[in-house]
Amino acid sequence: MTAVLADHHARVSLPPHWPAALAPQRLAAIETPTPYLVTDLSTVADRYGRLTAALPGVQPYYAMKCNSSPEILQTLAGLGAGFEVASLGELKMLQYIGVDPADVLYSNPIKPAAHIAAAHAAGLWRFSFDSEGELRKLALHAPGAAVYVRLRVDDSNAIFPLSRKFGAEAHEARALLLLARELGLRPYGVTFHVGSQCKSTSAWRQAIAAAGRLMAAAERDGVTLEMLNLGGGFPARYVEAVPTAPDVAATILPALDELLPYRPAVLAAEPGRHLVAESAVLVATVLGREVRAGENWVYLDVGAYNGLMETQQTVNQWRFPLWSSRPDHAVVAHLPFTVTGPSCDSSDTMFYGIPLPATISEGDRIYIGSAGAYTLSYASGFNGFPPPAPVFVGGSHAGRR
Repeated sequence: MTAVLADHHARVSLPPHWPAALAPQRLAAIETPTPYLVTDLSTVADRYGRLTAALPGVQPYYAMKCNSSPEILQTLAGLGAGFEVASLGELKMLQYIGVDPADVLYSNPIKPAAHIAAAHAAGLWRFSFDSEGELRKLALHAPGAAVYVRLRVDDSNAIFPLSRKFGAEAHEARALLLLARELGLRPYGVTFHVGSQCKSTSAWRQAIAAAGRLMAAAERDGVTLEMLNLGGGFPARYVEAVPTAPDVAATILPALDELLPYRPAVLAAEPGRHLVAESAVLVATVLGREVRAGENWVYLDVGAYNGLMETQQTVNQWRFPLWSSRPDHAVVAHLPFTVTGPSCDSSDTMFYGIPLPATISEGDRIYIGSAGAYTLSYASGFNGFPPPAPVFVGGSHAGRR
């Protein structure tokens, strides 16, 4: 149901996925200089609860790379989430807040040897791989560790495909599992990634079937795998509608029931964006408004290099829901604007043809919704402009960090 919120001069209808706790008039009450990223921890908890309810028996391991704010990590840890890391640095963040490394998956297929050794010494015992070189590295620096092979699957339905960089073909994965056993490692499982922000639930069915074929081949080789890791890719709502957790579950659960020759004892997933993207709004101030060659431009105090890098990764095709602080936002005529950042780099431009109030002017604020994933993670101080300040509401860690 669309949230309807009272404003100064009009009733403002927000998108149904925009948390009411982050409504414009509530954001306006936050006395923090822009840019800032305000996260509703209650929304993070809600998304986690909905996902676990939709996928009973599947343990989520939060992919902390997309937002490693301690407040989010503590919220998810308190709900019983596991965690997935890509580096020793991420593992140390978890240790700092009291997470047991034994509850962590290290799913980066290519890892620094020193990171492997330190993680293993800390008690982390499950590592991914997709190559012979990585297996030999693991055997040397994490002897006896449990290892799970990353299988290359079709990720063409994702906004951010990942298969070019990682993943073993099926025949390679089978041989690697046997090599793992020869090297004294414990062949533990198989994982895959259907690509970040996957738009088609059928991708999981195909990937689970491919994992099942690998499991059957490994079984014939005398290797029984204990874990099937569904990886990431669970989408979040931005502007366009995407499959919900129940939609994805409606495909995943029957596919798991059909697994042959057996269903692994451990079922895992690595949601990231799905849990945190919709929980946050990025708040920016209009620095200026110009007309260039008949085109309306708005300059913000946040840009691609200090928070919105995903717009560059998709060649400005990544659409976020935008709102403004204008009291007449819902009633005044809108014009198409090019929305650009504060730096002197012309490529620091995020959006084209975005409808904003014709009255927008310097000092107004722009609210960028669904901004909880990969904003703080990618943000830098390029050109001396600061990254967004993190602000939290809706939980025990509310307030500015």
